[in-house]
Amino acid sequence: MAAPKIHPPTFSTQPGCTRAAIYARVSTNKNGQDPTMQTRELEEYCQRRGWEVAGCYVDNGISGSKESRPELDRLMADAHRRRFDAVAVWKFDRFARSVSHLLRALETFKALGIDFVSLSEQVDTSTPTGKMVFTVLGAVAELERSLIAERVRAGIRNARAKGKRLGRPRVAVDASRIAALRTQGHSWGTIHRETGIGPSGPSTACQRALCPPLTDSAKVVSTVLAGRAT
Repeated sequence: MAAPKIHPPTFSTQPGCTRAAIYARVSTNKNGQDPTMQTRELEEYCQRRGWEVAGCYVDNGISGSKESRPELDRLMADAHRRRFDAVAVWKFDRFARSVSHLLRALETFKALGIDFVSLSEQVDTSTPTGKMVFTVLGAVAELERSLIAERVRAGIRNARAKGKRLGRPRVAVDASRIAALRTQGHSWGTIHRETGIGPSGPSTACQRALCPPLTDSAKVVSTVLAGRAT
């Protein structure tokens, strides 16, 4: 099958004319999937509304599960450059991978003063009905976030009730050994490698053990040891 025709973006300079960007996507080039059907219907829609197609962005053979796609990323970049006034898609699932992804994009478009149209769902954010849909989507996303947070808190309460210790496991720290190594002039990096404790662990343990600061001679020894290590 021949590769679908992709229209290059042409940015309008006509004053007062609504510039529209159309976005299309197909997951695979097999099974007769062709983005031309989407772009044709979107171009006809723009023509009926008197909009000029300022750019055509087509992700061909890219799964919708990916939030980052070459043409979608380019569309969002051009949106920030104010290269169009509206975005038209054939269907929600051609554009966004989830409700939260769609909502973030709609919030970006709203902040930039760009309208969003989904042809199949007949949603247009420039109309009162479209604005209501945007509000409902925001409420659904907020409810989803609240439910997830509540499930996490319930899981933590359940784990604590069963006596499970949460967080990182405790690590035995030999403060006297750390203090001895520090007194010998070893750097914190060397002590970290010697003891296997995290980068900030030796310093904290040494401070708790009231480890004395390095003397000038110890600093010289530390510098020599560091030079040998490299």
